[in-house]
Amino acid sequence: MRYLLDTGIWLWSVLEMERISEKARSVFADLGNDIFLSAASSLEIAIKSAAGKLQLPEPPGSYVPRRMADQGLRPLPVSHQHALAGFALPPHHRDPFDRLLIAQANLEDMILITADRMFQRYPVQILWAGR
Repeated sequence: MRYLLDTGIWLWSVLEMERISEKARSVFADLGNDIFLSAASSLEIAIKSAAGKLQLPEPPGSYVPRRMADQGLRPLPVSHQHALAGFALPPHHRDPFDRLLIAQANLEDMILITADRMFQRYPVQILWAGR
């Protein structure tokens, strides 16, 4: 299966795995799954880190790629098609990064792993990771 991680879920997976549901943890444990982290998430993490809203043990430019490699995650670039599809979604969710992730999951036929209930308002396959 192909999965796309919500930014918050990726952060939980590296900093607070106990916050993630057992079902979502099993996705990480199954080596047959392809798990992706969007470049949009990397940008969101860098912005939050620079604004002092997110504390990481090292700068995002080294932390994100190193942890992705440790977890065997695959990068998902942001294309023009992704960006335009994200913008076209109704603004139920005010966060443009989250709408972009929803568009990417739809266009790339991925299941989006999230604990954000607002995602349920969109036509996207979700694996619930909240407890």
